[in-house]
Amino acid sequence: MGDTAVPVLQSGNLADTLDFYRTLGYTVTYQQTRPYNYGAVEANGCALHFASEPRSTELPTEQVACLVMIDDVAARHRAFTEALRTRYGKVPAKGCPRITRFRPGQSRFTMVDPVGNSVIYIQRDEPMEVEYGGSRELEGLARVLDNARILRDFKNDDETAIRVLEVGLGRFGAEAPRPDKARALSALIELSVATNGSARGEQWRAELRAMKLSEAERTSVAKELRAATDLADWLSEEG
Repeated sequence: MGDTAVPVLQSGNLADTLDFYRTLGYTVTYQQTRPYNYGAVEANGCALHFASEPRSTELPTEQVACLVMIDDVAARHRAFTEALRTRYGKVPAKGCPRITRFRPGQSRFTMVDPVGNSVIYIQRDEPMEVEYGGSRELEGLARVLDNARILRDFKNDDETAIRVLEVGLGRFGAEAPRPDKARALSALIELSVATNGSARGEQWRAELRAMKLSEAERTSVAKELRAATDLADWLSEEG
């Protein structure tokens, strides 16, 4: 057998931390409180360990702790979402704990536990060399959409994604293919829901309605049009 790496995360209140991971479907495989706190959980053959922070070191309240490679990232996100809703009566999307939203086609999401450990779950067959925006094979508004995708789905930077799309629409919107413009407006509507920017969202909805897309064009952007509605439903359940 080859080497095996086991991430050791901040434990915080160890009992509460282990109980949180139980909620997500992990099994507690080890727990001790003396002579120091230490615990471990495991699911699907993947172990996470937890230890007390060194008293002499100030650690950030949130940090990227580890990556977990999985076979079906969409199914795992659904399972975690349902488990969190059952436990908390809502899906925590802000603060600690929280889970980032998931759109069709994404290859990763982040779960932040009550201590602030960030665990990123990644589709195992995600390309080794991910194109982080601005693909040279794209141009105009299509390239802007690619940049916004990376900001939104990989960097969790919704506000910058909004700015990039707004500037892109101003620069390329007049000559861009109608489906690309519709995708940009749909992305802005979804981002307005995520950032609670209701006023801007209504403006972009009005622009999208004014386009009067053909049936074929509407079908080609159906996934993007649905994303904002799905997110609104998800956050309404969050409470």
